[in-house]
Amino acid sequence: MLRALLLELAKSSRLRRWIISNGTTRRLAQKFVPGEDLSPAIEAARRCNHAGMAASLDHLGENVLNREDAERARRAYTDALDRIAAENLDANISLKLTHLGLDLGDEFCAGQLCIVAQRAAALHNFVRVDMEGSAYTDRTLRIVKQARAETGAVGTVIQAYLYRSGRDIQDLLEAGCRIRLVKGAYKEPSQIAFLRKKDVDANYVKLMKMLLPSGIYHAMATHDPNMIEPTIRFAAEHDITKDKFEFQMLYGIRTDLQSRLVRQGYRVRIYIPFGQDWFPYFMRRLAERPANLLFFAKNLFR
Repeated sequence: MLRALLLELAKSSRLRRWIISNGTTRRLAQKFVPGEDLSPAIEAARRCNHAGMAASLDHLGENVLNREDAERARRAYTDALDRIAAENLDANISLKLTHLGLDLGDEFCAGQLCIVAQRAAALHNFVRVDMEGSAYTDRTLRIVKQARAETGAVGTVIQAYLYRSGRDIQDLLEAGCRIRLVKGAYKEPSQIAFLRKKDVDANYVKLMKMLLPSGIYHAMATHDPNMIEPTIRFAAEHDITKDKFEFQMLYGIRTDLQSRLVRQGYRVRIYIPFGQDWFPYFMRRLAERPANLLFFAKNLFR
């Protein structure tokens, strides 16, 4: 119930204005979003590298309404790729297709992604296309596969709470696509998604067992030890070495677990968001884990 309420509040323009304009809440949000410009994100990526972890930079934004904003977002991503290369960072980028103009048409958005992917390929880097709400799943997968036909520098994300995800993984593996497996952070109906945590968890483990033996470099994105431990056991039982996959976690969440995995020799990549449009991302992080909401509430009242 609390998760559903927070996801619903994420749509509130009044709450958005209050949180964004309030100095205290803006500072608290920096636990999850290091800054509104590229430079703080670059510094956060550098700190991750020094701690033995890679990074993925995400210029926050979604559902842009005009081509100018979509093209501005595209330039932000190519700028990030250029900066990563110039500073020799171990980092790639993640993006949402609605930020590149998916709502303005598939052909336009595909062209935008092609430009970013070509820049990434030229710089020997990689673009991860994030998955959004289920209304965009088919279109996102279609555009990703189209981009992958031109360059291998593109991968995507699969959400374990959707019933369809096993079939989507099989399709993507046939295309040789790198996949980040997540549980899923959007509000979806019971007709298409598992609603109970134990069912989502069980499907996550099932999908992980499809991904790891594929011979493709995938990412297990989770902060849940109940997902991490089965992944570690399965990899060991099937002689899948630690350099054949990575764990991914969000900036500012479970830093203790991040460090422990690095000490154990696992590859870890930290998802680092930045940008002015951070409110929806911030609300989804509060909805995902009670500990995040508790941190926010305690510090706000303090």
